[in-house]
Amino acid sequence: MMKAPYAVQEEETRGRVHDQVRSDERSPYQRDRDRVVHSSAFRKLQYKTQVFINREGDFYRTRLTHSLEVAQIARAMARALAFDEDLTECLALAHDLGHPPFGHAGERGLDEALKAFGGFDHNDQSFRVVTRLEQRYAAFDGLNLTWESLEGLAKHNGPLKNPPPTISEFDAELSLDLFRQTSGEAQIAAFADDIAYNTHDLDDGLRAGLFGFEDIMSLPVIGDLFREAKALTDKPHRIRAELSRRVINCLVHDALAESGRRIQALAPRSCEDIRAAADSIIAFSEEIRVVNIELKRFLMARMYRHWKLNRMNHKCMNVTRTLGSLLLRRPDLLPDDWRERAGKGETPQAAATVRDYVAGMTDRYALDEFSRLTDPSVPA
Repeated sequence: MMKAPYAVQEEETRGRVHDQVRSDERSPYQRDRDRVVHSSAFRKLQYKTQVFINREGDFYRTRLTHSLEVAQIARAMARALAFDEDLTECLALAHDLGHPPFGHAGERGLDEALKAFGGFDHNDQSFRVVTRLEQRYAAFDGLNLTWESLEGLAKHNGPLKNPPPTISEFDAELSLDLFRQTSGEAQIAAFADDIAYNTHDLDDGLRAGLFGFEDIMSLPVIGDLFREAKALTDKPHRIRAELSRRVINCLVHDALAESGRRIQALAPRSCEDIRAAADSIIAFSEEIRVVNIELKRFLMARMYRHWKLNRMNHKCMNVTRTLGSLLLRRPDLLPDDWRERAGKGETPQAAATVRDYVAGMTDRYALDEFSRLTDPSVPA
């Protein structure tokens, strides 16, 4: 499919930090996507929490299945709007590589433990993973992604006025235009993240029984979509599947229509015109923007703050907070290779090492390490 002039053009790529022979079979952004998929950080996402920790059920989303759903939505939107599908998919798959175990609860715990040394930011950690922590090449650290992929990851949520440390340090060496809008491909990936997150959390919340169909009937638009689904079948699992599909379709189709209007109004002749725009070109209409906000509020009240999740989040926060604070105070408890990196004492170097160590854990490994470090009955 032909790309629009305002899409990122592979022949105009700003290249990679480390020069590599260009592939004749794959575009630079196909190679970026493949590098993300083959990374160890991507594989670990299958055992990292989205909302429900791994042992609570096989059907709930994990951080990996969430990323795959984001990529599916993002690629469909990129195709419909004639952007580069491969770059969009790469950014969708890579956006959560830096997430620690136990989702946002684990992130808050690790942030508290490392507060004296800048805390923890999963977006910065994702950037750190692809530029420093992955070690798949003999000559350099990181995945050596193109400038366009790094720009999209850095500005995942829009222009950065106060960039976190890793992104700031990289930007000082190779400017990522942090104060400008990012590419349309990156905007789509971020938007698809929001659509996937809200829709699958609605589905998982219903499956877990944290709220019922009767609770969503009063939600604007969502309630109407539920009634449409219910008119087709009386089987709860089929209603839930129909509802999820209809919510995604509603959000995606509205975003495509509104984004198309914005593109037409801006009339961009290149990707640089999109970067120079005052506002994002990927957006909902005002009506659906309000619907999405109401859905977020509903999920916050009825799901994310449900007493059962509060209890689990409390325990998960305690695990990452304990691991972070204990290992920061006692870097000598780290395995050999990590201990050498940390050095001695509570220093920025030790904090960075502990941050990388804990953030790289899966839920299962974090629980095992917590037991090894706190339970005398468990072998070290």
